[in-house]
Amino acid sequence: MKAYNVILGVDVSKRTLDIGCADRLQHIQIENSSKGFNVLKKWCKSHEIDLSASLIILEYTGGYEYRFLQFCTAHQIDFCRISGLEIKRSMGMTRGKNDKVDSFRIGQYGEEKIKRLELSKPLNDNILKLKQLLSFRKRLVREKAGLTATVKEREYMYEVSKKDTVVRIGTRKIKQDEQYIQEIEAEIMALIKADILMHQNYRILTSIKGIGPINAWMTLAYTENFTSFENARQYAVFAGVIPFEHKSGTSIKGKNRVSHMANKELKQELNQAAKTAMIHDPEIHAYAERLLKTKAYSLVLNNIKFKLILRMFSLVKRGEMYVENYRRIA
Repeated sequence: MKAYNVILGVDVSKRTLDIGCADRLQHIQIENSSKGFNVLKKWCKSHEIDLSASLIILEYTGGYEYRFLQFCTAHQIDFCRISGLEIKRSMGMTRGKNDKVDSFRIGQYGEEKIKRLELSKPLNDNILKLKQLLSFRKRLVREKAGLTATVKEREYMYEVSKKDTVVRIGTRKIKQDEQYIQEIEAEIMALIKADILMHQNYRILTSIKGIGPINAWMTLAYTENFTSFENARQYAVFAGVIPFEHKSGTSIKGKNRVSHMANKELKQELNQAAKTAMIHDPEIHAYAERLLKTKAYSLVLNNIKFKLILRMFSLVKRGEMYVENYRRIA
């Protein structure tokens, strides 16, 4: 990696960015918007910071950082996105929290790890659109589920007819949401098919038993078509599949557990994938049966999720479809 004059740590939130230079003890908070980015350019100029010769270090939030990264790409500013869990674990014991201090800590992480860091690649517009479509689809699905629960509860509790105002309007909106969800899903598939590499990886993912369209869409989105994570283990940590030790000396002897910073939405979708694979994949079924003799169901499910992630990364790396009972010839 080339030498940089300044390393800036960025603590990202939905509405603001806290940007700090730990080496100079300089900090600014800006809006996470074009207006804020213009303020940043003026601030850097007044503090003699050349952004083209600077390195930006920020956490991978899976969404809130995208506008800022588009700014960085447009102005040819180098950046590295790092897992928040990796940064947190590198800090050791810390007390207190505020955004200014966090920006300094993120920048310090970059200064300490500069020799092994790799620059992040520019954003893919198709990935950005895919994430936006998936986010809106999630809202529609949640709204439909809420309305369905309301209608069923009202029909059961109050024994009202289909002409009841709440039931009538609720049923109509449920049908509308179903149509909108289908429309969004059709656009997602059109987007994927229009991108050759993304479509190839989608076909590979859905060839794996247990991985359906939704899991495949989310995996493509959050791995940014397998470019934002170096290996399966990093993605498994992000998805909350790999547990870590929770021990210290003789006083803390907790069970291994996953980080609360994991992406819970991904983890939930992988739960369903693992349950399906346990039923329909003979190899995973046998694997689960063997583990269930000594381990709790939740732990076995976690192991299967990790196994599915390993399969996804391995097959995509080789560019191969999943084949049941495949045996590699030495």
